[in-house]
Amino acid sequence: MTKRAYKYRFYPTPEQTELLAQTFGCVRFVYNAILRWRTDAFELRQEKIGYVGANARLTDLKKDPELAFLSEVSCVPLQQCLRHQQTAFKNFFEGRAKYPAFKSKRHRQSAEFTRSAFKYRNGKLYLAKSKAPLGIRWSRELPGEPSTITVSKDSAGRYFVSCLCEFAPSKLPVTPNMTGIDLGLTDLFITDKGERVGNPRHTAKYAARLAKAQRRLSKKKLGSANRTKARQKVAKLHAKISDCRQDNLHKLSRRLINENQVVCVESLKVKNMIRNQKLSKAIADAGWGEFVRQLAYKAEWAGRSLVAIDRWFPSSKHCSGCGHTLSSLPLSVRKWDCPECGAHHDRDHNAATNIKAAGLAVLALGENVSGMGSVSVSCSR
Repeated sequence: MTKRAYKYRFYPTPEQTELLAQTFGCVRFVYNAILRWRTDAFELRQEKIGYVGANARLTDLKKDPELAFLSEVSCVPLQQCLRHQQTAFKNFFEGRAKYPAFKSKRHRQSAEFTRSAFKYRNGKLYLAKSKAPLGIRWSRELPGEPSTITVSKDSAGRYFVSCLCEFAPSKLPVTPNMTGIDLGLTDLFITDKGERVGNPRHTAKYAARLAKAQRRLSKKKLGSANRTKARQKVAKLHAKISDCRQDNLHKLSRRLINENQVVCVESLKVKNMIRNQKLSKAIADAGWGEFVRQLAYKAEWAGRSLVAIDRWFPSSKHCSGCGHTLSSLPLSVRKWDCPECGAHHDRDHNAATNIKAAGLAVLALGENVSGMGSVSVSCSR
């Protein structure tokens, strides 16, 4: 058994909209207030405060008559946001993330509810402080009763609920098919068999509409209702682009996992690559990191193997025929001839072939493969 989140869109009633707005506001207020208090305690007195101290501070805030509104919503989301803050501090001190940032009311809002703050009965979900069930559009059935739910509202004004449930993944039948893929910009990826999957370029598709909406937003008066409406239009376009990208990546990753027993990819440091000012927008729009993430968890659930070779492996300038490696190969060169064996290579197809060969060697022999250089593996079976 493993845990999986099932996300659904729902349409709240006016009373639920008011309750959720109040809950989101309280969660945001508590998170920012405790973060400010913990930061000041360390800067002024060199005092480190953990979750226990933060929770005690929350109790003191609730006793303040001026903050009586904190008691009008469920206490569970307020406690959960402090747990999330503690996790953020842990990630910061261990070097995995930046210092925790303050929450903004203009960005995504969320509140997490545990079992004591919601009820799931007869296919209906009830939140604490609300008598009516959420108007959820059940696109698929839940495998069981959720242990935790997260209610969120995105910047486009849409409401979602994510239900964390335990489920037993079903393994797919073993297949002899194996593939290597090379991620790109002109084509989203190229397989070792020469198949090219085009890059939809969703941002470019909506660029004109987005630019027009942003120009109109920039001319609205600050704090006006018209500016709020214009901001919503921009947010809806960004949400449309994101949804299209996610839908495409899910379909492609599912097809690769269903058709192949082993998928070999190249490890890419996307955060470093998007520092290139000329390519950053195109790289971010392609969604390479999200694509590999989807391949990883889908491979694990389906009993497939995902092998990620080291990003320094010279897949593009390594001849897949004789093994000769060029000293340099500019990005502008898309086709080249091997000086040793004379083989004519398409840059991307050759890279996908080498990625597959290196990945299968790693899968069979281990991390250091003779003739392939240093190759590391991240394998999900």
